[in-house]
Amino acid sequence: MQSLFLFSITICLLRVAVAQEGFCSAPEILITESTYGKVTNPTLSPSHLQDLPGFTRSVYKRDHALITPESHVFSPLPDWSNALGAYLITPAMGSHFAMYLAKMQGNSKSAPPPNDVERFIFVIQGEITLTNVSSVSQTLMVDTYVYLPPNFEHSITCEASATLVVLERRYVNLKNYKTEQIVGSTDEQPLLETPGEIFDLRKLLPTSMPYDFNIHIMDFQPGEFLNVKEVHYNQHGLLLLEGQGIYRLGDNWYPVQAGDAIWMAPFVPQWYAALGKTRSRYLLYKDVNRNPL
Repeated sequence: MQSLFLFSITICLLRVAVAQEGFCSAPEILITESTYGKVTNPTLSPSHLQDLPGFTRSVYKRDHALITPESHVFSPLPDWSNALGAYLITPAMGSHFAMYLAKMQGNSKSAPPPNDVERFIFVIQGEITLTNVSSVSQTLMVDTYVYLPPNFEHSITCEASATLVVLERRYVNLKNYKTEQIVGSTDEQPLLETPGEIFDLRKLLPTSMPYDFNIHIMDFQPGEFLNVKEVHYNQHGLLLLEGQGIYRLGDNWYPVQAGDAIWMAPFVPQWYAALGKTRSRYLLYKDVNRNPL
């Protein structure tokens, strides 16, 4: 009898609570979602990493590095005005080039690179103005780029805001060869043949001998992957612009997504497969046309 009485009291209290809150059958669903929501909707994307303090996908090893957005540290770019930079790849890793993100704010202006250093700029957000020594100006928007030869006088300005990926390296001279300024856009470049492969490839710089590096734009549809498991003397710097996938570096397999940067040292085994439901696109630096000795 006592058990039946307690059960009756419990039912009455539940009915009162439901009546006061105006619930029907909804409370059971709401409680389930709030308790287990992070299992079905994980929040470990870079913008929500505060949910798991100390977590990062960034990795640095002897022959490769993965630098993910939650690890970016922005600070004023030396001699630039009103601009912040996050260095993703530098010679301190073992690379012979630097790659960084530059966030230009209102009324900002670039500084020249060091002597004998060439520069490549690709616009990933906003709009900038490029001005050369002859005071000729050009507007660069998203998906456009410029190659600037070493010791080439220029300035980049921005009236509102823009985000750039910048690559710089000390130019390796060859006798009787000289590079020239190049301004272009990704869509202007033709798709190139990729024998044995199925991804789309564009090269943003000439393949001729004066140029000691090139920039590739590589597109993968979901499920596409590199056929060749590459091992070579060239270094790479990569920025994933769109999509997600799996990158193999050495004996390690890394889930990657848009915003991730990768450095690949010479001879590190490398391979990529695109996942998800949308295209993967990445920008890839590669040194070319020079004897490795």
